[in-house]
Amino acid sequence: MFIFEFLNNQLLKMEWLSNLVNFLVSKVFGLDLTSRIGGSVHFFIYDTVKIFILLSFLIFVISYIQSYFPPERTRKIIGKFNGITANILGALLGTVTPFCSCSSIPLFIGFTNAGLPIGVTFSFLISSPLVDLASVILLASIFNWKIAIAYVIVGLVLAVTAGTIISKLKLEKYVESFVFSNKMIEMEETELTRRDRIDFAKEQVLEIIKKVWLYVLIGVGIGAAIHNWIPEDVISAVLGQDKPYSVVLATFVGVPMYADIFGTLPIAEALVTKGVGIGTALSFMMAVTALSLPSMIMLKKVVKPKLLAIFIGIVTIGIIIIGYTFNAFGYLLL
Repeated sequence: MFIFEFLNNQLLKMEWLSNLVNFLVSKVFGLDLTSRIGGSVHFFIYDTVKIFILLSFLIFVISYIQSYFPPERTRKIIGKFNGITANILGALLGTVTPFCSCSSIPLFIGFTNAGLPIGVTFSFLISSPLVDLASVILLASIFNWKIAIAYVIVGLVLAVTAGTIISKLKLEKYVESFVFSNKMIEMEETELTRRDRIDFAKEQVLEIIKKVWLYVLIGVGIGAAIHNWIPEDVISAVLGQDKPYSVVLATFVGVPMYADIFGTLPIAEALVTKGVGIGTALSFMMAVTALSLPSMIMLKKVVKPKLLAIFIGIVTIGIIIIGYTFNAFGYLLL
């Protein structure tokens, strides 16, 4: 138990890095760590470096695993199942694809084009940006393992439930016709060498870091501002746990934004430290990653308004229910 706690604190929470940044800010920069400026500088440097270290390592590992599941093989695996089993498998396979929602949409088109039920592809589309393995580790590094595991479970339940409902409603006619017009050509799978997989993982790290670095910096900057400059009573007055509308507000505030979970984590961390309910913070994160406006605009190009509205409605209701559930029982996880 002691060894696990030590490894968790040093490898995930990176207490060694926090101590190093403490020294840098106080001794090198000459700032008081208890001041707003000093606290903001510490928060920004520590969270930025920690996220990029963990992100680079985790994306490398996940991408190496993902190299065993190219789209064609993934389609074949899912295609062997049907019903809720296929939805569960689609959601689980989404966890090993470290994509934002916009990047997942081309795969959604490919899977639908290949004949997979749209409910299964929607399960994949929801879980891919929402519950990737890297986000789980980062959640554990900021909060704890109980919250991280609970987040994975509710995220997968949301993905499977939404996909199952869409399957039951028989909404295939609301997918744009061009998605089905050109059937995928069966490509022969090439066996990658270990060197190929390592190169692929490195390329994925660079590609994803290029995509998310700005959002991470913006997210950490907003988190530092919330943590050190906005009074706790102001945040509590708007998003406090006693406010019945806090989860709904956080969900709808997150929708217009475009970021990924890595950029929203520092904001959620700062909100929770200011007294915002864990469910409210998680609802904000889930709305940003699963329902961002740019992603919905892209999705509208491949599905008709009725299907898009049903998808948004189901996911929004699911996120709100999850948020209120976490606010009611989240204290058991802290």
